[in-house]
Amino acid sequence: MIIELSSGGEVTIALRPDLAPKHVEQIKTLVRDGAYDNVAFHRVIEGFMAQTGDVQFGDMEDGFEPSRAGMGGSSLPDLPAEFSDVKFERGVVGMARAQNPNSANSQFFIMFTSYPSLNGQYTVVGEVEQGMENVDKIKRGDGPNGSVSNPDRMVRVRIAGDK
Repeated sequence: MIIELSSGGEVTIALRPDLAPKHVEQIKTLVRDGAYDNVAFHRVIEGFMAQTGDVQFGDMEDGFEPSRAGMGGSSLPDLPAEFSDVKFERGVVGMARAQNPNSANSQFFIMFTSYPSLNGQYTVVGEVEQGMENVDKIKRGDGPNGSVSNPDRMVRVRIAGDK
């Protein structure tokens, strides 16, 4: 999965269907539908992670609702957890969810650093292969819980193997 960032550059993420086949398939469906294009990095916490993927309230060109960004998902169903023993370290991509472990839908996050308390608690869907220096440039949050005013976004997202 290749993400073009509004803050500059691209990020290439190696998706891991071997770890989370249902989650990866849902991500690919959303990418191919263009659902992730122009979606904000609505929650970005220095020393932790950058979160995006709220296709319901986070699309900065179609229905963006900053106060609700992070509360939405997609029209696709929530997914059952696909936990693995892969550790949450710098560059790992995990699925965001609510309290219920089986509530991941479209939102995901990219780790800035190791965060052992997430291990085995969230579904790992991939890892950054190239462009981590571009992830590091994403605007950090200044609001409660890392909320970002005037956030950076995913301008365009595509699957590398697609034409």
